[in-house]
Amino acid sequence: MTTQQNLIVGKSRRPALSRDGRTISVHIPITLRHQGGRKQVVTPADAAPWIPRAARIDSTLVKAVVRAHRWRDMLESGRYSTVRDLAKAESINESYLSRVLRLTLLAPVIIQSILEGQQPVGLELDGLLGPIPQNWAQQQNQLISE
Repeated sequence: MTTQQNLIVGKSRRPALSRDGRTISVHIPITLRHQGGRKQVVTPADAAPWIPRAARIDSTLVKAVVRAHRWRDMLESGRYSTVRDLAKAESINESYLSRVLRLTLLAPVIIQSILEGQQPVGLELDGLLGPIPQNWAQQQNQLISE
């Protein structure tokens, strides 16, 4: 007995019955992707979900948001007078600290979705550390409506 190892991504095909009539092959269009150290099945964008999406808390995103607010509080309290001083105290790159600090400017809806694990599948830290609009409505269109 041989096992078929092909992963077919794209349009689904009709189930096929083997010649001996004992096996049926069903092809389901999926993509496997590693996210947060776990394998995740991603269905095509136009496919209707068969179950509600469970909360998937991305610890990387949550940690980054928490750090950003912690660092902002450290700067606003006067404990550190500049980003350079804070970066030195935290033993991290000044540029990275500055990019993470921008997460404090995210719309509350986006922060809430991250903390509840309801963020869109494609929303990852790399995308948030790049340029994002200042307007909260534009952020939601760009980051949540993808």
